[in-house]
Amino acid sequence: MTDAIAGAKTRPRPTWWVRLIAFAACLLTLWHVFASFLWIAPYSALREIPTQQVLAGYMLPMFGQSWSVFAPEPINGDYHFNVRAIVKEDGEEVETGWVSATDVELSMIRYNLFPPRAGIQSSEVASGQMNAYNKLNEEQKAVIALDFDKDDWEEWMVRSFDKLEGEGPSTAAYMREEHMATAYATQVAYAIWGDGVVKVQYRVSRQNVVPYADRNKPNAQRPDPTFSTTGWRAPLEEEGQSRDAFGDVFRSQFERSQR
Repeated sequence: MTDAIAGAKTRPRPTWWVRLIAFAACLLTLWHVFASFLWIAPYSALREIPTQQVLAGYMLPMFGQSWSVFAPEPINGDYHFNVRAIVKEDGEEVETGWVSATDVELSMIRYNLFPPRAGIQSSEVASGQMNAYNKLNEEQKAVIALDFDKDDWEEWMVRSFDKLEGEGPSTAAYMREEHMATAYATQVAYAIWGDGVVKVQYRVSRQNVVPYADRNKPNAQRPDPTFSTTGWRAPLEEEGQSRDAFGDVFRSQFERSQR
């Protein structure tokens, strides 16, 4: 007993750098808990302490959370993102069939205890595009259904919106989603059909689950899916994107899902 007490008294104190690391870890933990609380909680003036931009920059994309699985508005449908392309082969342009990018990505996370975030990209792109699409009026949706397959096609689309008569919902938010969706569709097309892609087209759909009131009916079926109709687009790539890196991951998963 005496030896144990003596040993406890003579145990060396942690060095300064160990204490510094422990203090920094405590501060980081406190910040993370505080930021997560602000992100999940209803909006309040507290959110402006780190500013909304700083908070979003920290939480997204790694720590983003939501209560969308709970009432009053739980998630009640699936989004799908399909892609097809026109490919130049032996001097001729050939139209491909549709490929579900969502099915390919979901195969990465199905039965996977450590699912990668790459498995939900197309669903997030599809959700953003359709939500923005549904806020437009019928004339604006008709413009989106047109083909814009030449250089600077985004400028031509904006001009087409501007030519519409009367006042309508702003198209700025939709154009951001259109840009992202087309850039994503371009990467999928290059990954599957190679560098010969000259045009891409994507199709976003949403299908609701069986209505809650009909959940126990033996013949209950899901409602028909809804679509956002878009035309052909010229390929679009962001500066700094790696076509090869995306293709290596997506193509290998696509080939695996076809077996």
